[in-house]
Amino acid sequence: MNPRHEVLLTQLESYRSELLGVLKGISEEQAEIIPDGFKNNIRWNVGHIYLDQYLWIQAVTNEKAGVPEQFQSWFGYGSSPYSFEKDTPSFQELKQLLSEQPVKIKEMYGERLEEEFPPTEMGMHTIEQVLIRTIFHEGLHMQAILDIKKFL
Repeated sequence: MNPRHEVLLTQLESYRSELLGVLKGISEEQAEIIPDGFKNNIRWNVGHIYLDQYLWIQAVTNEKAGVPEQFQSWFGYGSSPYSFEKDTPSFQELKQLLSEQPVKIKEMYGERLEEEFPPTEMGMHTIEQVLIRTIFHEGLHMQAILDIKKFL
């Protein structure tokens, strides 16, 4: 693996570790609170981060990444915690999925980061480009989580 890819995958792991640190100490009950002025709760943000990374990889590769289809209705763009069902993953389950995701991505795609695919609507055509975008996206949602935490 070339050094640039090693740095990217290390950043993916590092930023995910930071996010998991932000989530420490938040209870299942606190993860469900939607403060006034917010559309989502912490659990939704965590599920959305997990889903978004795989959706963009799927979008560029046109290969299934193994995310259950229900995740789209629970955590996809435009969804809401109000659509959660009894089988929606718990906050604890989502944190576990988040902690495993960087390793899985490295195993599944680490040697394919520069493989060329037809471009997405955003012009991305490699997994490397997707990961750069999803790391940024994760930071946006980490800030949303930090904002919600202020109200807990």
